[in-house]
Amino acid sequence: MSGSVTRLALISHAMTEAMRAARFPVDEPIERPAAAPPPPRADLALVGPEARTAQTAALWELPVTVEPALRDLDCGRWAGRSMDSLAPAELMAWLSDPGYREHGGESIIDLIHRVRMWLDDHLRDGRRILAITHPAVVRASVLVALAAPPESFWRIDIAPLGVTTLHGRGSTWTLRPSASM
Repeated sequence: MSGSVTRLALISHAMTEAMRAARFPVDEPIERPAAAPPPPRADLALVGPEARTAQTAALWELPVTVEPALRDLDCGRWAGRSMDSLAPAELMAWLSDPGYREHGGESIIDLIHRVRMWLDDHLRDGRRILAITHPAVVRASVLVALAAPPESFWRIDIAPLGVTTLHGRGSTWTLRPSASM
């Protein structure tokens, strides 16, 4: 599909109690929002494998396909723990070293690599794709599109139900900032 543009709308799942409590996620349910504006039009709707992404898609009664590459950052043995329960040195290492994986899960660099591979697979797709996923996956997507360093990961704030749009043209993605839903 030479010359075609892939339009990718990444939507961060709805708020969860773990997000509100600053806990590392497990597969907790979403808190149903009072209202959810309609999502962007799409030829294909994808969700991560966690219940919170499928529950977010259900807000709009969207038929979706589960995409394993859109899964949340694996926080290993920290899953379910509050950030306050970590030793300050551990938390600081995780927030400042994108290669940190002492928790037994993925590093930020691992996540960015996984997301880059998925984005590369869809770059020349030529369709409108809606991906309901996690703030970490959206951050990684923005870093890939901008060729930004992994150290910038925590400098991107992704709101629940926020929409981030990428356009794939040729061999690159471009970022089109948009307002939260």
